[in-house]
Amino acid sequence: MKSWKRRLRKWRNRVARRVLGTRTGREMLVSSVSPTIVSMTADCGDHLMTFSPHDYIGRKIYRKGHFERENVDRLLAILRKRELLRQDAVLLELGGNIGTQTIYFALSRAFRHILTVEPDPRNFKLLRTNIDQNGLQDQITAINSAAGESKGALDFFLHRDNHGKSSALRQSDRDIAITVPVKPVTTLLTEAAVAPEEIGLIWMDIEGYEPVAARSMLPLLERRVPFYMEFSPTFYGPDGSAAFVNHLSQFYENCIVFFEDRQVEMKVTAMPTEQEQFDVLLLP
Repeated sequence: MKSWKRRLRKWRNRVARRVLGTRTGREMLVSSVSPTIVSMTADCGDHLMTFSPHDYIGRKIYRKGHFERENVDRLLAILRKRELLRQDAVLLELGGNIGTQTIYFALSRAFRHILTVEPDPRNFKLLRTNIDQNGLQDQITAINSAAGESKGALDFFLHRDNHGKSSALRQSDRDIAITVPVKPVTTLLTEAAVAPEEIGLIWMDIEGYEPVAARSMLPLLERRVPFYMEFSPTFYGPDGSAAFVNHLSQFYENCIVFFEDRQVEMKVTAMPTEQEQFDVLLLP
């Protein structure tokens, strides 16, 4: 009887490993994690990543082993081809989240240093963990703040189900309202002892607050630093989108817009503001 039980147990474990080793199985597993499990750490091959299993980004990391790493690889390939990468430059990342893209950029060794800014305290704690456990403390400076037009405090809304959707703009009645520090980009650079001319790339994804943050970085825009961002007309509205495009077009003439199935180079003034959301690279 004991022999049959052992065989049955081994067979059950083999089946479970095979099923749970698939993307669908991993999704089922991470979706059923107890609420008492606050965080998980995955070995993603060339780095470790700690995340919340109850968050959209964390579940994607568990299922796929990364979160949109292809976007970083794609961008770096474009910048290299156009000879827009400077080995001595600093990357400014606004919206570091838990450090997924931050770590990918750091592993690429494309920049001398990375300055990453993240206002959500839940994300920032994981961001610091991911920097430290990958031994990247000397390569990355992390600041727990929002980027805005003036220094002070800002009402901020924590998304319950997708920490990447937390924003200075309330999106749902379920959002948790808190207050976070806010500083202009120029102030963030000064406090980190980074001169504007050291910045070689701006990467920004801050859930609808992009126009406000952009107005606080005029020295960077005047230098036409390569600028990659998530552009969200669904947040800005028609008038806000038009005003943001007009503001950007005072500094940049050309851009690359990334659609789901293709990328198209166009004039900044021709950006498809009728779309709900897209990524764009503003070219110097």
